[in-house]
Amino acid sequence: MRLPSSRLALLCMLYFVQGLPFGFQATALPVYLRSQGVSLTTIGLLGALWLPWALKALWAPLVDRYGSTRIGRRKSWILPMQVGLAASCAAAAVAASRDALPALLALVFLMNLFAATQDIAVDGFAVDTLRPSELGLGNTAQVVGYKLGMLTGGGLLVWASARIGWSGLFVAMALLCLAVFMVMLFARESPPEAHATPSAATARQEPDWRELFQRLKKALLLPGAGWLLLFITTYKLGESMSDVLFKPFLVDAGFTAAQIGLWVGTWGTGASIVGSLAGGLLASRMPLLGAVGLTASLRVIPLVGRWLLATGGVTDAGVIGITMAEELFGGALTTVMFAFMMSRVDRRIGATHYTLLASMEVWGKAPAGPLAGWLADAKHGLSLGYAPVFLLGTVLSVAFLVLLVPMRRQKHAPSTTLNTA
Repeated sequence: MRLPSSRLALLCMLYFVQGLPFGFQATALPVYLRSQGVSLTTIGLLGALWLPWALKALWAPLVDRYGSTRIGRRKSWILPMQVGLAASCAAAAVAASRDALPALLALVFLMNLFAATQDIAVDGFAVDTLRPSELGLGNTAQVVGYKLGMLTGGGLLVWASARIGWSGLFVAMALLCLAVFMVMLFARESPPEAHATPSAATARQEPDWRELFQRLKKALLLPGAGWLLLFITTYKLGESMSDVLFKPFLVDAGFTAAQIGLWVGTWGTGASIVGSLAGGLLASRMPLLGAVGLTASLRVIPLVGRWLLATGGVTDAGVIGITMAEELFGGALTTVMFAFMMSRVDRRIGATHYTLLASMEVWGKAPAGPLAGWLADAKHGLSLGYAPVFLLGTVLSVAFLVLLVPMRRQKHAPSTTLNTA
C-alpha cells in the first residue's frame, strides 16, 4: 500500500525544520571558523554542539510514556519543541548581529536540543504509522526532508546571507520553523496503525514504565543484538572522519567560502537528496541488508577520490565530481540504513527503541571529528596532514563491509512484538 501523500508531506516538513540548524553547523560554521584562523582541532571539537542528538535516548522514554491524548500523543511534544526551535533561532539572530560567537554557539546547541527532542516524537509518529512495506518511502521522507533543511540552513540561506546578513539567516530559519508549526497545529494525529501486532489495539495507550523498560531489555537481548549495535555504530565512522576535514581542506587549498557553499552546501546536498530518493527505491525493491551492502560499497569510491585529491592535486572538476559522488552514495546509504533500523523496532516503544538505535548511530560517529582533527592538525595534533586521514577513513569504510557477514547469519525471527519487515 502506498503511503498517503499528506502523511508523507507532513513527515518531510517535520524533518525539514530539524535539519536547519545542523545544515548551518555542518557547512557554514566550519568554513567561517577556518577563515578566521581557528585550528582544525577546535573545529573537530564542534561536534560537541551535536551532543543532544547523541544523548536523546536518555529522555526518549519520557516522550514514549507521556503525551496528551486530546492534542495527540506525539503532537503534544512536537508543537512545543517547534516553538523552542523558532525562539532559539530568533535569539541567534540577535547574537549574530552583535558578533557574540560564544552566545551563538550556545544557541546552536539549544537548537539541537529542541530539534533532537522533536525528532524523538517524530520518529515515534513514523514508527506508529508506517507499515512494513512503507519503510523505504517513509524513511525517504525522513532523510530527504532533513537534507532539504540542511540545504536551506547550510546552503541557500548562507548564500543569501551576503544580502540579508547572518542575522537575516537566523530570522529566516525562525520563520520557517513557525510556518511548519502552523501546519502541524492543524494536522490531525491518527492513532497507531493496527497492523504491527495482534495486540495492536493496546498500542493506543502509552506503556507504563515497567513495560517500557522490559520491552526495551527484551529487544536488546535478542540473538544478534550486539552485532546489530556494532553494525549501526560503525557504518559512518570512516566517512565522518573524511567529511569533517573536507571543507577545511578546501579552504586550505584556496577555494572561497562562496565556492564551498555552492559546491558542497548546495550542489552536494542536492546530490545527497537524489541519493536518498534512490536509497528509498532500493529499500522498497530489495532486501534491506542487501541495499545497505550495495550502497556502502559504492560509498567507498568517492572516499578514495578525496585521498587522491589530497595526494595528486586539486582541480575544480575533481572537487565537484567527488563531492557529488560522495553525497549521492552517502545519501543512499543513510536512507537504507535508517529503514533497516526501523525494521528492527518494537512498535509498542517505538520512540524509545528507535531513538536508542539512532543515538548509537550518532555515538558511532562522535569520535570521528576530534580524532580526524587531532591526527591532521599541524599545531595541536599529530600533524599527519589531510591525505593520511582521508586514507584512514577509506580503510575504515572498507572494514565496515566485513560486518555484513555476521549480519547475514542472523535470523531475525518474526515475533508478536517486533516489526519484521
